[in-house]
Amino acid sequence: MEPLLLGRGLIVSLIFFLLKFSKAIEIPSSVQQVPTIIKQSKVQVAFPFDEYFQIECEAKGNPEPIFSWTKDGNPFYFTDHRIMTSNNSGTFRIPNEGHISHFQGKYRCFASNKLGIAMSEEIEFIVPSVPKFPKEKIDPLEVEEGDPIVLPCNPPKGLPPLHIYWMNIELEHIEQDERVYMSQKGDLYFANVEEKDSRNDYCCFAAFPRLRTIVQKMPMKLTVNSLKHANDSSSSTEIGSKANSIKQRKPKLLLPPTESGSESSITILKGEILLLECFAEGLPTPQVDWNKIGGDLPKGRETKENYGKTLKIENVSYQDKGNYRCTASNFLGTATHDFHVIVEEPPRWTKKPQSAVYSTGSNGILLCEAEGEPQPTIKWRVNGSPVDNHPFAGDVVFPREISFTNLQPNHTAVYQCEASNVHGTILANANIDVVDVRPLIQTKDGENYATVVGYSAFLHCEFFASPEAVVSWQKVEEVKPLEGRRYHIYENGTLQINRTTEEDAGSYSCWVENAIGKTAVTANLDIRNATKLRVSPKNPRIPKLHMLELHCESKCDSHLKHSLKLSWSKDGEAFEINGTEDGRIIIDGANLTISNVTLEDQGIYCCSAHTALDSAADITQVTVLDVPDPPENLHLSERQNRSVRLTWEAGADHNSNISEYIVEFEGNKEEPGRWEELTRVQGKKTTVILPLAPFVRYQFRVIAVNEVGRSQPSQPSDRHETPPAAPDRNPQNIRVQASQPKEMIIKWEPLKSMEQNGPGLEYRVTWKPQGAPVEWEEETVTNHTLRVMTPAVYAPYDVKVQAINQLGSGPDPQSVTLYSGEDYPDTAPVIHGVDVINSTLVKVTWSTIPKDRVHGRLKGYQINWWKTKSLLDGRTHPKEVNILRFSGQRNSGMVPSLDAFSEFHLTVLAYNSKGAGPESEPYIFQTPEGVPEQPTFLKVIKVDKDTATLSWGVPKKLNGNLTGYLLQYQIINDTYEIGELNDINITTPSKPSWHLSNLNATTKYKFYLRACTSQGCGKPITEESSTLGEGSKGIGKISEGVNLTQKTHPIEVFEPGAEHIVRLMTKNWGDNDSIFQDVIETRGREYAGLYDDISTQGWFIGLMCAIALLTLLLLTVCFVKRNRGGKYSVKEKEDLHPDPEIQSVKDETFGEYSDSDEKPLKGSLRSLNRDMQPTESADSLVEYGEGDHGLFSEDGSFIGAYAGSKEKGSVESNGSSTATFPLRA
Repeated sequence: MEPLLLGRGLIVSLIFFLLKFSKAIEIPSSVQQVPTIIKQSKVQVAFPFDEYFQIECEAKGNPEPIFSWTKDGNPFYFTDHRIMTSNNSGTFRIPNEGHISHFQGKYRCFASNKLGIAMSEEIEFIVPSVPKFPKEKIDPLEVEEGDPIVLPCNPPKGLPPLHIYWMNIELEHIEQDERVYMSQKGDLYFANVEEKDSRNDYCCFAAFPRLRTIVQKMPMKLTVNSLKHANDSSSSTEIGSKANSIKQRKPKLLLPPTESGSESSITILKGEILLLECFAEGLPTPQVDWNKIGGDLPKGRETKENYGKTLKIENVSYQDKGNYRCTASNFLGTATHDFHVIVEEPPRWTKKPQSAVYSTGSNGILLCEAEGEPQPTIKWRVNGSPVDNHPFAGDVVFPREISFTNLQPNHTAVYQCEASNVHGTILANANIDVVDVRPLIQTKDGENYATVVGYSAFLHCEFFASPEAVVSWQKVEEVKPLEGRRYHIYENGTLQINRTTEEDAGSYSCWVENAIGKTAVTANLDIRNATKLRVSPKNPRIPKLHMLELHCESKCDSHLKHSLKLSWSKDGEAFEINGTEDGRIIIDGANLTISNVTLEDQGIYCCSAHTALDSAADITQVTVLDVPDPPENLHLSERQNRSVRLTWEAGADHNSNISEYIVEFEGNKEEPGRWEELTRVQGKKTTVILPLAPFVRYQFRVIAVNEVGRSQPSQPSDRHETPPAAPDRNPQNIRVQASQPKEMIIKWEPLKSMEQNGPGLEYRVTWKPQGAPVEWEEETVTNHTLRVMTPAVYAPYDVKVQAINQLGSGPDPQSVTLYSGEDYPDTAPVIHGVDVINSTLVKVTWSTIPKDRVHGRLKGYQINWWKTKSLLDGRTHPKEVNILRFSGQRNSGMVPSLDAFSEFHLTVLAYNSKGAGPESEPYIFQTPEGVPEQPTFLKVIKVDKDTATLSWGVPKKLNGNLTGYLLQYQIINDTYEIGELNDINITTPSKPSWHLSNLNATTKYKFYLRACTSQGCGKPITEESSTLGEGSKGIGKISEGVNLTQKTHPIEVFEPGAEHIVRLMTKNWGDNDSIFQDVIETRGREYAGLYDDISTQGWFIGLMCAIALLTLLLLTVCFVKRNRGGKYSVKEKEDLHPDPEIQSVKDETFGEYSDSDEKPLKGSLRSLNRDMQPTESADSLVEYGEGDHGLFSEDGSFIGAYAGSKEKGSVESNGSSTATFPLRA
């Protein structure tokens, strides 16, 4: 890619320099030369809103030119004091003050010095007048309905362009249509008037946009007399006569007017817009058509406007001249007019005279040729005067050229060539300078140049010399001039070095020599490293709607980094600098990101780098992958009863080969319009023989698949209908639905519509008792179910189902074994015993029931149990039955989650698919004592420097006779080191508090309290507290509730310097009826005497008030929640810790537990103490259950389902798997 760009850069450079060197020779300003006009005005309009009007004329020359003007061919002097001029300039200004109309005219500027006179083209200065409609009285117009009428506008003359509008007095446009037309001159034509045309405010408006002026003609009144509204005194005969006076008539042309005859001529200038218009009156309204006689209207440049009344041809050429005809017609006749179009042209240069520099004694020629229509006349002038006034010996003057022989310095002059015809005049100045001077090098000495390796270098040596000079270049350190194919010297002195290398760097000298003398300058050349680019990834293939990311890695010379600019293009078209406005294409310097790529994004992406000296580019071909286009032209052939050939044409694969075709069909009578897959074909094939089913009216479509995805389905094929046949298959999945005893409800999967093969589908069902030597019973049905009565319960039968239709039967069916309906088991198991494993777990054993008493398929055994009373207090417990099921044939099971120290009743029953059989006789057993739950709370109610008083609450579940408490404590002091654990056995279970002594002052302790029975101690509850320092008194407890009416709470005054802290504490751990209480504690400080009397401090009083308000708010919230009470489910899903004793049982399995009747506990409230933990003795049944709860037993046996049910009127079971802690009501 780099050589290509290098060559392209070379070509661009060559074109640039060749253009530069081919322009006219520029004479240095230091050399004497004739004047040259370098700037002049064109047409100048004196707009009334301009501050001044400037007519420009600037020229150069040596000596400095002197300026003069003519106006309308006469000398023009700046005698008016208002005119402003500038030194060394021909430009003057006319201020917009007073009357300036006398300045209007055609001006010409002359710039002269001793060598010659240059003249400008004519400059027209226009002083427009303010256009006005004349004040006039316009007589009302009155016509009968159907007559033609023309409303003249006659707009005033003014500075073009002119726009004319017809409106009413409310500035609403008069509607124009086939009947109403405004001509180019502004008149409003009516082909035939109607009653609705009557109005008294037809206004013509003329707009002159360059003057910012709109003028209005006086309103015109038009009255249309309708013959339908004749006066009431007229008889019906008279009315009919007047109505008939509106006669239909053939067209008559109003435009062009009648006086112009049947044809007219129009002259148009080449390149302008030709407008031809025709308008005819008549009734019905005539239609206008256009044609060119002997040719066609120019396609693409001609339009018909204004309902065909105007023919418009843009950019007129000579080929458009000729005769054009407009034809106006209605059903009564036609009217025509021919336009003879003449195309002419103002003068234009074909060979414009060129300025030239000559040396003494040389020869020269001036050429001047122009074209136009009519052919322009060419006149020569010398220094603004006719050429005849300046004869030179040897000069030959022709209309189109002047030849010079043996030129001398006095030939130096300005020659003017003027070409003119009726449409305008053009003027060209050509300077003839006869000069003899030694070479003047205009390029600065010591110029620095730079290029990159491999590019061309251009070292300039622009000069002026007359006579002609010879240019040579050489390296400064070398004597010989540069020679070789790599070096080229242009006529203007520039040296080109092709395919530069690092050795080309250095200093060069340029020598210019002619007959008068020679001159030299030096130039310095530096060689830089070429810029390199690499776009990645190369030639990516990306799926449609994915993101494309391209990166352009660039490397350039360190001297060129400041000028390095990167740009991106696609297929030769450059992207915007930052991408697209919608953000889909983002360009961030060297990165190009395109989101949601589409097929239009496919192409060649080019990253281009441009520096001050070179450019480079690299490309990558981006291929966008998409799903294929749908297959086309589906065709069916080789039609058979059970097959047909389908052929199609592949659609575009969008750059990803088609891997396969999916053939779908539609024809299912039950689901019309639903397409199903029939077969798949390899991607290279476009034909397939399709297997068909009988009695189906097929239609096919094909989907193409490639690596991107599936195409849209093709258009459906023609229909193909197969004849009916007998069924090919029989129903499947023959089964018995849940039945009553001694019956079978036989069901099967019916044949689908596509499998029926014909009309009249039925099913022949046959059956007999399995192994019995009896005949098959038979019944034919149309649906897919049959009810059969049997003499026995759960007896096996051989059953067959065969499909049949009007054309025959299906294949011989296979026999399946089905059982008649089940009944409930009619006997109960016998409980052998209940082995107590621990206080919450027992093992039950029973005898299985005989197989013939099951009356069906045995599914398992079910244990029902309920708690009857607590052995702790002897209270009777309402009957709440819990259920645990064990699948399969077994004679034992484990019952978990029992309450300790309680009496239970237990029964066992068998169940099958029909349901459960009778229960066994209740078996009574008792659970032993267990360990208690943790105490309900533990609080430090008083501390001193070496003592602490603790209080606690009795556990909710004692699980036996309470024998006492185990109190333990140790020092913690917020460090990683902890003190020795001290034990205190409290053998008086009725005592809810304990006073500890001999504690260390200013020390933090952690206290542990466990409740104990004869079986051991339960889980501890903990609390932390710190003893006080020396000189502090203990924390006391005030049992009264907060008195919200007091501004300050009565507080005992402790030692000065003590800090008094008031805390509100939740009191759900005592039997007191108040919900909150104050605990006021005093904590010693390391420094005393900070406050003398804290009770008198304002901040303390404010704190007390805030506490009182907070207490009132909390009381309100609690009482609202209490009153809203309602129904709260006691069975919340909380995980309880399993009894550790259960972990020792490793060889038993558990069944299924369910509590199907979760009744809410009426009047219960949600616990305010959400962080209370369940007791150790509470067993989580999640670990025992079957189904969603997973497996538990270690011997790998299957775990049953745990279900619970309650008898009517019972309350929530204490044996449920969760625990709640309601507030006291």
